[in-house]
Amino acid sequence: MNRPALSSVIAFAVVLVLAVTAQAQSGGWPVYGGDPGNTRYSTLTQINPGNVKNLKVAWVLQLGSLRSQESTPLVIGDTLYVTSSHGPKNVFAVDAKTGVVRWRYSPEVPAGIDQYACCDVNNRGVAYANGRVFVGRLDGALVALDAATGKEVWKTQVVDHTQGSVITSPPTLAKNLVVTGFGGGEYGARGYIAAYDQADGREVWRFYTVPGPGEPGNDSWKGDSWKYGGAVAWAIGSYDPALNLIYYGTSNPAPWNAAVRGPDSSNYGQFTNLFSSSTVALDADTGKLAWFYQSTPHDAWDYDGVNENVLADVEINGQKTPVLFKADRNGFFYVLNRKTGQLISAKLFATANWTSGMDMTTGRPIEVPEKRPRVNFRAKDVCPSAIGNKNWMPMSYSPQTGLVYMPTLNICMDMNAAPVDYKRGAFYLGVEFELGKWGPGGHLGEVIAWDPIKQQKVWGNKDTLPYIGGITTTASGLLFHGDIHGWFKALDAKTGQTLWQFMAGSGISAAPMTYAIDGKQYVAVVSGRTFAIPPFFGKMGEQMVAASPEGGALFVFELPSP
Repeated sequence: MNRPALSSVIAFAVVLVLAVTAQAQSGGWPVYGGDPGNTRYSTLTQINPGNVKNLKVAWVLQLGSLRSQESTPLVIGDTLYVTSSHGPKNVFAVDAKTGVVRWRYSPEVPAGIDQYACCDVNNRGVAYANGRVFVGRLDGALVALDAATGKEVWKTQVVDHTQGSVITSPPTLAKNLVVTGFGGGEYGARGYIAAYDQADGREVWRFYTVPGPGEPGNDSWKGDSWKYGGAVAWAIGSYDPALNLIYYGTSNPAPWNAAVRGPDSSNYGQFTNLFSSSTVALDADTGKLAWFYQSTPHDAWDYDGVNENVLADVEINGQKTPVLFKADRNGFFYVLNRKTGQLISAKLFATANWTSGMDMTTGRPIEVPEKRPRVNFRAKDVCPSAIGNKNWMPMSYSPQTGLVYMPTLNICMDMNAAPVDYKRGAFYLGVEFELGKWGPGGHLGEVIAWDPIKQQKVWGNKDTLPYIGGITTTASGLLFHGDIHGWFKALDAKTGQTLWQFMAGSGISAAPMTYAIDGKQYVAVVSGRTFAIPPFFGKMGEQMVAASPEGGALFVFELPSP
């Protein structure tokens, strides 16, 4: 790229980031994670530990569908954008002060699409830039809508959903690009991350998360197993405009039966199955790989590495360091240098017995061989289960306290590998399992405050059921989250003390957000428990279903007027 063109691109990136920053500082919530680094931290302080007990419902929006409501709204100016489940069945633009609907986009989603969505018909929200709203759909389409009217501007088919590939998370924005991955690791889809021009939906670049023949990393797959290798990027990405890097996590390799992809053993040698269960950093302009870190090489447990990458600048050994925080499903809390990918530290944040710790020389977990599922060998009481020590529900980093706040899980499993053949559009697992085994201590979930520098827990609030919702923190010292029982809570971020709670009537897994308009702060959260996950958990799943009915509503809260 010549110098004038490079200058123009940098200028565009600066303008975009300044616009997002201005929205956040003025009280908006411009991106899914609150900022491009997914900290889920708000500088708003009007609602504080002293008055949060007075929160009341400002308005409620019925989303028009049930099951697995996982959306976090955006607020741009005085308009709130939120999606429902089922495709999404609806994308709403509403007056953020009153809840009055300004427009609704209701796409036609193919009947029977449930069979291609491994983990329910959820949608986690939209992205916004330059007067357009971008949303991914279960049918594999990426759509740009006019933010003022809800009319389709363009639609691009990212992937064919009939192979088991669906889009459930909002795309990531970088300069003039809209970037997305998709799901399908349980169906043997070969993963990739692709960037599209925001103006017309034209594909600009594509990065395959499973390398093909002749590409670096292809020799980490046995035979032609790469063709159906999974490693999809189904969750949210992060963006660092200063480094011009996009960060995504990748899912489990396919099938779960590791013997198809390499040795049926912990001694896997070269067969690490790149770039599955990893974090990849991509050049935003070209999609070329800048660095990667694989958290679970030759994964045999379904320990997806897709959890959000939280970007922060912290002091380490007296030096201001650009870092990436990640609470992985495998139980490790990772601190990486986000510029180089160097592993700075990694410690277990919850019960995990598949590993005895981290080898800091190789950067790989030290496996406990009898906890690896194999053909003709059933690994018993493996912790965590395939759902992980933390699932997709996002954590928050508060620069005020210096702590990370995580919704964690305490579930174990029995699992063995089994024969499997690939069939398009069908589950491609190759395992037999019992996922719903209670972890030690009797609790199944816990909200924890974690010191990412000292790598130690500061406090924790235990729950009798799993699937605690995502977390948001504020500069006033509050932490907001929901749970599967339907409670939406405000905690003291320093102590974990519950200061206020509201019964929403259905389980909450979505992450909340907060915004301000005309000097008044609001807090919003979507309610509606998951449907697809509990059936895999036996008696535990029955308790999850019994804890709350299905639902589908957006609740917005405010303080009473003086």
